[in-house]
Amino acid sequence: MSRENQDVPMGHSDEADGIEEYDNALPAWWLGLFYFTIAWAVVYGVHYHFVAGRSQAGDYLAEVQAAEARWPAPDPATVAAADPKVLAEAGKAIYMTNCIGCHGPELKGGIGPNLTDGEWIHGGSIESITKVITEGVPEKGMLTWGPILGPEKVAQVAAYIHAAGGGQ
Repeated sequence: MSRENQDVPMGHSDEADGIEEYDNALPAWWLGLFYFTIAWAVVYGVHYHFVAGRSQAGDYLAEVQAAEARWPAPDPATVAAADPKVLAEAGKAIYMTNCIGCHGPELKGGIGPNLTDGEWIHGGSIESITKVITEGVPEKGMLTWGPILGPEKVAQVAAYIHAAGGGQ
């Protein structure tokens, strides 16, 4: 018998449950795969860092730049306008122009529902108010104001209604 096919116990003294460990050589396919993996790691590492000139830090910076180009940071004027009081003041003029006919000058209702009593049909959060203004409530006769006013004016009107009407 050749050395590869011999089942020679290694002679450990701590054999338990009748399990013996043999000192057999690893299969050739396993050793070949092991050495190929080591060679691949060396070739890939040299290529990635030196030949291609790439690095994880460089890839990360490229992704950050692509994200900043896709989603630019807001300009300071927009951030300043995000103050709820500033938005509400701007929204009052828009409300008086577009919404007063149905909801009244004091948001007490008329054709449309009362916006000051704390009883909100579709929710009193700023997000809910914005959604109702943007999408409207066609079954109740409210127009979809999103396409007419645009997102900035919708946000202003929603801030005004939320502040003046006692939104939740």
